[in-house]
Amino acid sequence: MPMKIIGSYELRTKLSEILRRVQTGEAFTVTSRGKPVADLVPSSSTSRRKIAAAVSDIKAGMSKTAVSDKRLKEYMEHGRK
Repeated sequence: MPMKIIGSYELRTKLSEILRRVQTGEAFTVTSRGKPVADLVPSSSTSRRKIAAAVSDIKAGMSKTAVSDKRLKEYMEHGRK
């Protein structure tokens, strides 16, 4: 996903909004007088937290749908018929 370009003045006037958008995954190149001076990208620690939360959700879901060995064998036998 390409970075959106935003001028330094617009960044100053909309800082809270831009930071919320960065937090949701958007990235911006900040310009001053038309020249790129900085890139605003989501923090890598935020990404790690999202990944950890997703893994946790998957593990929790797996434990709720666990199938016993006996039931698994029944499914396998049924599938062979």
